[in-house]
Amino acid sequence: MKSSRSLPLLLFACTLVVTLGSCKKEDSATPTDPVDAGPRLILKFAFDSTQVRLNAFGQASTVPVGHGAQCPRFNSMSAHYVEFAPTATTLLGAGDVVYHAPETTLGGATAIDHDLSIAVGDSGEFLNIPLSELSAGTYQWLRVSLAYQNYDVKFSAFNLPFSGTIASFIGYNTYISSYLVMDSTVTVNANKLQGYWAFEVNDPPVPTPVTTGQAPGTTVVNPLFATSPIPAGSCVVTGSFPVPLTLTGNETEDVVITVSLSANKSFEWLETDGDNVFEPIDGETVVDMGIRGMLPSVQ
Repeated sequence: MKSSRSLPLLLFACTLVVTLGSCKKEDSATPTDPVDAGPRLILKFAFDSTQVRLNAFGQASTVPVGHGAQCPRFNSMSAHYVEFAPTATTLLGAGDVVYHAPETTLGGATAIDHDLSIAVGDSGEFLNIPLSELSAGTYQWLRVSLAYQNYDVKFSAFNLPFSGTIASFIGYNTYISSYLVMDSTVTVNANKLQGYWAFEVNDPPVPTPVTTGQAPGTTVVNPLFATSPIPAGSCVVTGSFPVPLTLTGNETEDVVITVSLSANKSFEWLETDGDNVFEPIDGETVVDMGIRGMLPSVQ
């Protein structure tokens, strides 16, 4: 399902803040806290265009009729929230929350502070904290709330091929002072709801200004929708460990987890002529840019 930009977004902001406020990890370490000399919990992103393309319910999906889609080439991604859940019935916030990124009210409503977000590329560490921050136990599921993504796409104009960079904000609400797309900086100084994006042409024959827009929604994969739903408007992606992660509390080595994100036709637009080529000057508009699945695995 795609999230709407309505009252549920505000409810999510309130619900998540209250829920996390009650978790034992509300004062969790920053992603790169070096104080603890013991083993580390390290999470890395991987972007895979061949990974199964899923819908919001965790089922294999195809591109809808009337839409075009392509596999973007990812430059970076940031996360807002990380939670380990023991079972399929563990409600959001009731698992072990090991990271919650800074938020702000500078733009009015509570929002992710983009200036303090940490964006990393393929194989980049987006979380590196003491392993002691994760309680001993067995965890079947990982939840990661994604916030920002930057990737390159192909498009056509005047029957010529070009490439461009898209910066897109997929968190529930984000306060943005300014951000870099590729070479150009966009100044906002305001909150932007999930689905806000900017597009910069990489190889224009003449200087081309950055364009911005708002997608109507973002697909958020949650195979636990029936037993552990997520609020509308969030981007809390849920994935299952192939083999449950078990910690005894006596580990002496780092636990490194690769969080593989499906980029399989994750960039989607309204297709006007059926050729599956993104042609923005012909009125083809962005409709979805949600990650199409998450597979965490212990290395």
